[in-house]
Amino acid sequence: MSAALPAHPARSGRLVREAVRREGGGARGDLLEAAFAAVFSGLVYPQIWEDPVVDMEGLALRADHRIAAISSGGCNVMSYLIRAPERILAVDLNAHHIALLKLKIAAARHLPTQADFAALFARADQRDNIARFDVHLAPKLDEATRAYWNRRDMTGRRRISRFARGFHRYGALGRFIGFAHLLARAHGFRPERILAARDRDEQRAIFHREIAPALSTRLVRAMAASRGSLFGLGIPPAQHEALAGGRPMADVLRDRLERLACGFDIGENYFAWQAFGRRYAQGPDASLPPYLEAVHFDAVRRFAGRVEPVQQPLTETLAREPERSLDRYALLDAQDWMAPADLTALWTQITRTARDGARVIFRTAAEPTLLPGRVDPALLAQWRYEEALSRDLTRRDRSAIYGGAHVYALKRA
Repeated sequence: MSAALPAHPARSGRLVREAVRREGGGARGDLLEAAFAAVFSGLVYPQIWEDPVVDMEGLALRADHRIAAISSGGCNVMSYLIRAPERILAVDLNAHHIALLKLKIAAARHLPTQADFAALFARADQRDNIARFDVHLAPKLDEATRAYWNRRDMTGRRRISRFARGFHRYGALGRFIGFAHLLARAHGFRPERILAARDRDEQRAIFHREIAPALSTRLVRAMAASRGSLFGLGIPPAQHEALAGGRPMADVLRDRLERLACGFDIGENYFAWQAFGRRYAQGPDASLPPYLEAVHFDAVRRFAGRVEPVQQPLTETLAREPERSLDRYALLDAQDWMAPADLTALWTQITRTARDGARVIFRTAAEPTLLPGRVDPALLAQWRYEEALSRDLTRRDRSAIYGGAHVYALKRA
């Protein structure tokens, strides 16, 4: 078991500042990193943006696996439970994400029905959700997490009341998407109209009518060029440069949004519903993260106690684990933030703790894998890059915002 420190919001800013710090960035770079740390110290992701179906396939998850994963908003960690893993070590720098994950674990274990669980996290806009928390969840939460959700904002409303007012519209990501919609409507465009499309051809037509032109306005192009423009997406200054890849950022965003809007049937892509509708679709056939699908609720409830939330850098957490004790690692896009020395330190601990046949999956803002030339070659030589699988997973990742999804397999098998 990991000797985890208790989650605390006051620690988030310090941990994030340390994570995004870069040498040689200069005064302007230091200010941008400090600004990003301030944004990322609050709730960022009410829903995370890596496709858990891709994760589970790339990792080939099995019931005997022990997983180390970056938690973020907890969607993927909770979704991994449908494969009945033996253990999930869920790590995040951000105490708000840890509090959200703990709420999801408690809800899976203690809410009376799947309908209650769906009302809280799939709808996240019903007044009864406050009573669900007070009656069924608050008594089961640890004191710090209970206090977190009971804390009142400047208007006097408790944090948990966001689940009665559309939780997915909160956090840095929710506010960023809301602001993007306001900008589009101010220019006469309605991105949400794509949700009514009947087929992919109609999706493409609506994209070119309602979404692409909004990205061509001078205001949006100027804003996108700023290294601080995408803080609301959780993208720090260094990752902004990798995402741009030498191109105008507005053009990159257009390409990624076109894939999100048109690359998959709209009814099968809950990421598109979040981007263009600021919510999940409803109904028995609605696309949802796996942990919210009714068919998986029994498994999520049964295995939720196997998740161990930890507010700590992943490298430090892994350093506390025994040798050859973990099978799978899900890193999201965290490595885009990291300097070469930090990457080598992380992969030293991954390799030390990896059992035979271990796998790692991660995302990158740019298309290529970022490890060659940045991780100690002798260390990386112990891993095999699954290039064909990675290309296929990138193609099928419904979130569509990353340049690449990458899988590495330990050669020791």
